[in-house]
Amino acid sequence: MPDQPDTIVLVHGFWVTPRSWEHWVAHYEGKGYRVLAPGYPGFEIEVEGLRASPEIIVAVTVPAIIAKLESVLAELDSPPIIIGHSAGGAFTQILLDHGYGAAGVAMSSAPTEGVRVVPASQVRSTFPVLKSPANRHKAVGLDLDQWRYAFTNTFPEDEVVATHERYHIPANGGILWGSVLANFQPGHQDTWVDYKNDKRAPLLFVSGSEDHIMPPSVQRSNAKHYKSDTVTETREYEGFAHLLPAQQGWQTIADEVLEWAVAHAR
Repeated sequence: MPDQPDTIVLVHGFWVTPRSWEHWVAHYEGKGYRVLAPGYPGFEIEVEGLRASPEIIVAVTVPAIIAKLESVLAELDSPPIIIGHSAGGAFTQILLDHGYGAAGVAMSSAPTEGVRVVPASQVRSTFPVLKSPANRHKAVGLDLDQWRYAFTNTFPEDEVVATHERYHIPANGGILWGSVLANFQPGHQDTWVDYKNDKRAPLLFVSGSEDHIMPPSVQRSNAKHYKSDTVTETREYEGFAHLLPAQQGWQTIADEVLEWAVAHAR
């Protein structure tokens, strides 16, 4: 159908890069879509380069990430489907609130400002960063045990090791600390969205039932904050951990969220 979106933009989260979308890029391209997976500012280099140059990660800010993503979207001829994972889910919400996208999917999404559900598993998952205020000025990585708990707790052990080696990079401690403090500071912070924005494109929240770092309760709470007339829905996948884009069975999720986005696109 000529009115359907022909482009999909995939937005990655923290502790990973656009490489984490590699299977989805090929999958959607095989369906005839143009697929873009932009990195954050400075993330044009590969995983190995970012591990060797963590100062690039430390320099990143949320406004700079949003500006980079909006520059990519502004060059498109028509609104795309935007799919974000983890922190990329929060950025997807911001982009939709700013008027971009025909439909959006926030997978295992980090919450936007005002969502105060903090499950114990999330505290444990982010503790490597939040255990010290000094980490606000550092790029903080996850060792294999921390990665297993936060990202791949339902993966076979060989895939835990393989995904850690292929996808993992340190995360910006300042942004993670900022997301925690956002609910306790006056005024709009970096992850604020207008929950009453009736012009926002339809949005689907997706969660894995076994996600430790962004459990389904976080997704449900985030969705309930929206009071606009536009579509906001949630969907949960049984047995999936946080790293949905790389877990066995990801094809089902990829196909079903695309079907939802096409059906609701405007």
